[in-house]
Amino acid sequence: FLLLFILILYSNILISQNFLQTSGSSIINDQGDTIILRGMGLGGWMLQEGYMMSPSGFSGTQFQIKDRIIDIIGHEETANFYDLWLKNHVRKIDIDSMKSWGFNLVRAPIHYNLFTLPIEEEPFFDAYTELSKGYELLDSLLSWCTKNEIYLMIDLHGAPGGQGYNADISDYDSTKLSLWESEYNQNKTVELWKRIAERYKDEEWVAGYDLINEPNWNLPDGVLLRDLYGRITDAIREVDNNHILFIEGNDFANNFTGLTPPWDSNMVYSPHKYWSPVDQGYLDWMLPLRDSLNVPIFVGETGENSNFWYRDAVKVFEENGIGWAWWPLKRIGAIQPPLSINYNKNYKKLVDYWNGGDIIPTKEEALAGLLQLAEDIKLENCFYHKDIIDAMFRQPFSNETVPYEDNIIPGKIFTTDFDMGIMGSAYYDVGSDANYGGDFSPWNNGWALRNDNVDIQINQDSLANGYNVGWIETNEWMKYSFNSDSSGVYNIDLRVATEDDRGKFHLKINNDQITSEVSVPSTGGWESWQDISLDSVIINKEDKSFI
Repeated sequence: FLLLFILILYSNILISQNFLQTSGSSIINDQGDTIILRGMGLGGWMLQEGYMMSPSGFSGTQFQIKDRIIDIIGHEETANFYDLWLKNHVRKIDIDSMKSWGFNLVRAPIHYNLFTLPIEEEPFFDAYTELSKGYELLDSLLSWCTKNEIYLMIDLHGAPGGQGYNADISDYDSTKLSLWESEYNQNKTVELWKRIAERYKDEEWVAGYDLINEPNWNLPDGVLLRDLYGRITDAIREVDNNHILFIEGNDFANNFTGLTPPWDSNMVYSPHKYWSPVDQGYLDWMLPLRDSLNVPIFVGETGENSNFWYRDAVKVFEENGIGWAWWPLKRIGAIQPPLSINYNKNYKKLVDYWNGGDIIPTKEEALAGLLQLAEDIKLENCFYHKDIIDAMFRQPFSNETVPYEDNIIPGKIFTTDFDMGIMGSAYYDVGSDANYGGDFSPWNNGWALRNDNVDIQINQDSLANGYNVGWIETNEWMKYSFNSDSSGVYNIDLRVATEDDRGKFHLKINNDQITSEVSVPSTGGWESWQDISLDSVIINKEDKSFI
């Protein structure tokens, strides 16, 4: 009897599942624990949005980008490039890294054309031809998520026909029928979701299905959107009752007119948040939606801002029990995502041409640039912005600073290696601290290296680390942690460049000023670097940082 009891108990442990579900206004696991989802969106992988493809202003849909590539390198080489892009953009190392950084969710934005043909290419409009490529990509991604015990959310980012006037988001072609103008596109969308649900219905590390990303269309009272959501829900529930349905409103996910009350018992409302203040007051519309309907809220996309904004956003979301997913993991030549992809010279020639330039790259140049780009999107070839991960996972819960680099005294300390932490603790910078809406306002005027508010630019000086701090204004400062083996009297050389002679600075340790006010004479230009020497500065072994 005792042996039988032990075997039964062991069997129950083996069949324990990790499916997520809703309970009132919370998302819980099978043990009843409340789960705050902390996610990252894999933007640019299965669907290229033009703005992500370069930092130079070129914007367009994926089909336009693809057509322009074909014009220069031909169909065969273009197909090869896209195969490499899909293969290299997301790999096991990416999911391993996200897990180590603190994420427990991956939001995978899918393009329908990797799963089925466009209606225009079907033998008849209401036919459904299944393609395997999308499933192969999702299967690999899910295997990596499962090994890491990190959830996967499947997000229909590009629906059949395209779901919005903003074409870049969904690869919408205005010369063809949109999702909302074609019953056949709607039927295909419903069928696609049914097949996805049938395939993944028993997968415990699938968090759920984000049914349509950021609809943005004239949909009076939300009637057509609600009807399509209802059809998709019915199709999924025919085969899958295990997974959460994530519902986005119209007008880029935030207009839930016609979408209340909830029509499924395992459903989450998923607004998006960009370019607006992140404090308690700006959750006023989200919280009543959640609390009045007793349904969870999950911010399915947010980001594209400064570390200052990131920290405040995560803080206010989690203080209110709201999960979130950042956007995106990677971008070309950008400072806002965790991983920045190198902007190689030959690819830049291609982008300059697309932006209206007169010089047409050769086929060889274009191909070299694209193949290099496909290699550079591998995680190990990207620049890792550890300051961003710190802003998202540590800073919301601590005002303490941590070193950006291991600065050793005596030795060389670069000005860009100031501590990681919130503004007011790690640094103070005058000017724009975040993108709160309306016109774009840069927070880092040099747009290089770090996503904090300190202005950093690329530097060609032979003694630099490739960057310098610039646009320095009155009362700005940075904190540097360091290690020293012994107390001593040090001589300090500081490297400066300026066109005027009005600058002054001093150094502090433990809030005590350790140097007099030092005037900075004109060096003759912003790239004319000279040394200023400070003699006989006392630094004790116990000192750990200076400003």
